[in-house]
Amino acid sequence: CHHCKSRSASAPTDTSKIHYEKFWLYRHCSSVQQRDRQAQKAGQLFSGLLAMNVVFLGSAFISSMIFNQVAITLADVWILLSILKVLCLFWIIYYLLGTSRQPHAVLYRDSHAGAIWIRGSVLLFGMCSILLHVFQIGYSTILIHCKSRVEIVFPSIGILFICTQAYFLWHHSKDCIQVQHNFTRCGLMLTIATNLLLWLLAVTNDTLHVEIESQLREVERRFAGKAPSSHLHWCNETTSCTCPNTTICKVFQKGYILLYPFNTEYCLVCCSVLYVMWKNVGRRISHHHVPHTKPTFKLQGVVFGPLLGTAAVIIGACVFMMYQIQATSLAPSRQVFVIYYSYYIMLLPLMSVGAVIGTIIHALEKKELDTLKNPTRSLDVVLLMGAALGQIGMSYFSIVALVATDPRDLLNSLILSYSVLLIFQNITQNVFVIDGIHRRRTPPGKEEDTKEEQNRDAYSQRRVSVLELGQEIRKASLSYIHTYSHLSWKRRVLREISFFLVLCNIILWVMPTFGAHPVFENGMERSFYGYSTWFVIVNFGLPLGVFYRMHSVGGLLEVYVTA
Repeated sequence: CHHCKSRSASAPTDTSKIHYEKFWLYRHCSSVQQRDRQAQKAGQLFSGLLAMNVVFLGSAFISSMIFNQVAITLADVWILLSILKVLCLFWIIYYLLGTSRQPHAVLYRDSHAGAIWIRGSVLLFGMCSILLHVFQIGYSTILIHCKSRVEIVFPSIGILFICTQAYFLWHHSKDCIQVQHNFTRCGLMLTIATNLLLWLLAVTNDTLHVEIESQLREVERRFAGKAPSSHLHWCNETTSCTCPNTTICKVFQKGYILLYPFNTEYCLVCCSVLYVMWKNVGRRISHHHVPHTKPTFKLQGVVFGPLLGTAAVIIGACVFMMYQIQATSLAPSRQVFVIYYSYYIMLLPLMSVGAVIGTIIHALEKKELDTLKNPTRSLDVVLLMGAALGQIGMSYFSIVALVATDPRDLLNSLILSYSVLLIFQNITQNVFVIDGIHRRRTPPGKEEDTKEEQNRDAYSQRRVSVLELGQEIRKASLSYIHTYSHLSWKRRVLREISFFLVLCNIILWVMPTFGAHPVFENGMERSFYGYSTWFVIVNFGLPLGVFYRMHSVGGLLEVYVTA
């Protein structure tokens, strides 16, 4: 691309500032625009091939580590990932200090990309991942006599990688870069591939971790009775590198186990943001694509949704704590499983009915669909559909196992009902959210809304003294009731449903994220499929299910804001 000679800061439509892409395969195209389009497709193709090869190489390393731990060890995988992290760090630093500071490098910014909730998720999960690496470093340092030094170096590089990547995504997730197109695409794809491999390693490591934990429980059960001397000798060998009986070591160990799921979520969220940036490389946005007014979140026009959602969150938190307390024992009681699945069986139908009603209201509304090209929205749809496959796939595996064994048993019938309802809830919620985000560009046309906005602005502009505080609270309450009563019934119902589903998805995200995994403990599917097979199914499906709940919250908030 040629460097722009113009120094003025005029509108982005000035063609003198546009860096048209070039590619040697299409250097003979007569039209500049056609050459630009073909070069863009070629750049996406070659950067995608780069990412594919990196992912296949890393997957081969990780698979070899799982099936042949003698030839390829975990340390070898960590060395490969450390090299990839260092390469990504060099590219990110070059982008921050070089590419983004070139003249007219960022003429456009995608207003739909890098929503505040997803950037906040990057920061939240990034901080949790940093703490995870700190605990890992501390734990490995205490056991340095039997640990490899790679186990200290790898998380140290990981902390630097997470900090740099989080800063990069927070400040540049909206960029539509117009210079160094192919190099930027390759850098983004390399970073996406690295995050995917980190996620894959975290999933497989979690599988091995759960297997080791279950084996230790079996040892504890055997030692509760009479254990043979051979078992005693084997246990002495395996426990030679265990956590000593000190408080700091137990803190590192428990903190690592608690924060482990956040690392998988961090990798998935970063991949989604980086993919949008990759799609936006070389993208030029016209003025009519840029919204003049951006809707903001305001807790107005909802009453029943927050009440029902809060009740669901409180009950779910109680069930979660009860399950966690019981599940920490060696033999979790059958009753706690019944309570856990009963809560889901009560909540999932309410969520499904709400989503169906919301979809019907969308169909009744006379609103046109937003057909403008939007990479962020397209990715939202793909992520919702793809992440839902995790829970849907696990549910179908459970249905087959339970129907083939004893579906008339109380616990089995509850798990069977839970699996069927979960599939239906995922499908109905996806339809509701996807239909809602495609209608979000329709502006409101209610005169009452304009008057209410003016009234609220008038209230906010007044100075409130201590003596007027009671009167202002009363006026604010009356304004809230006035807003609620003047909303059309369709918009009011959509807001109630959206807010209720937001709170429900939050509690359904919290429960599996912080350790409530009855699929590991109930033993029904595990006895049917076998130990290793079922754990592979669960550890691939469970992180996708957690990511689905978190991503659904963002989509439902968009539906609520624009209702």
